[in-house]
Amino acid sequence: VGKIEEQLASLRIAKRSVLPEEPAYLLDIDVSKPAQSESSRFVAVSCSNQSIRIYNRETLNFLQEYRSCPGILHGVRFAHTCDSVVFSACSDGTVKCWDVRSASQKAVQVFSGYPSNVFISFDINCSDLIVCAGTEKAEKDTFLVFWDARGITSCAGTTKEPLGVYSESHNDDITKICFHPVQPNLVVSGSTDGLVNVFDINKDNEDDALISTCNSDSSVGFIGWSGKDYKQVYCMTHDEGFCWWDIAQLDTEEPITLLHVLDVRSTVCTENDSLHYLIGGLYHEKVDKLFLIGGTSTGNIHLINCGMDGLSLVGTLCGGHSATVRSFCWNLADESLLTGGEDAQLLLWKPGAVERSLAKKASMKSASSVQKRVRVHNSSLKSRKK
Repeated sequence: VGKIEEQLASLRIAKRSVLPEEPAYLLDIDVSKPAQSESSRFVAVSCSNQSIRIYNRETLNFLQEYRSCPGILHGVRFAHTCDSVVFSACSDGTVKCWDVRSASQKAVQVFSGYPSNVFISFDINCSDLIVCAGTEKAEKDTFLVFWDARGITSCAGTTKEPLGVYSESHNDDITKICFHPVQPNLVVSGSTDGLVNVFDINKDNEDDALISTCNSDSSVGFIGWSGKDYKQVYCMTHDEGFCWWDIAQLDTEEPITLLHVLDVRSTVCTENDSLHYLIGGLYHEKVDKLFLIGGTSTGNIHLINCGMDGLSLVGTLCGGHSATVRSFCWNLADESLLTGGEDAQLLLWKPGAVERSLAKKASMKSASSVQKRVRVHNSSLKSRKK
């Protein structure tokens, strides 16, 4: 952890994106997977104004914007084997796929669901063969919908019908879906029903596919895989709780729960600065450690270490954002960090970077004038009250 502490302490703002004419919350960030012998080229950001913005990974120069009217976009993911293909789920019952190299605003492929589907979560597996999306509850039904994603760029403009659905395992909105980083047949889903389910989609039916059901006792806001060979699953809840399970212990006498913290805000002590909310998590392969990322309503970012004995603060990044941070993407290869927030700013942090002061002054000015226009709801006030 000492090494990570040093890395975090050395992070400085290298770039800021130019504020767009229409400021919006930056809700989710993904970075394109590097092509062979290249570093990743693109950053995709999903925004609260129902758009996806594409930026250059190194310069944060704006490249392209996709809009999906009338639906609301949820999440953004690059394909693993083609660094120019990006996906997003939409509330209109589709998952759309765009090609960054194309000048067209049209999706190159549309994965359509069933008539009642409103998608609020999705992911694509590590081999780019299967797309899965999770729905809001409609009447009594909640679905995980699956599609065959092969040939995404070769048959542009086509609409794909689902391969099938799982409908028995959750009974409320499916808020998060996360495929295993290395095993394409494993997927974990989280829901406002409090359940975190692990499936093996190679099995013939939903009953056989359900490997494990873990109960977080609260509405699930974030899920991920961790541990050696990624045999652990963790989740964060909408009331800032944290649960961590070891799926490898399923067939043993050992308990599968590694840690359950009802409210992370009250257990992680920070000097002169409280923790208001959790943003997400990250498993650091090199040091075999799971970290949580949290923050404050004033834009500070906390890195929290997870151990069997509890949670502890590793360090804090200050001076970047001026409002709640909603998204991050940590690149372990070059130890850089991308963050996006309610101040409409996308920041690239790098070890030992020096930001040009002119750029900083200009963007700080616009950030303050943007502040009032951007505040769609008073979530940061809520976090303070908590």
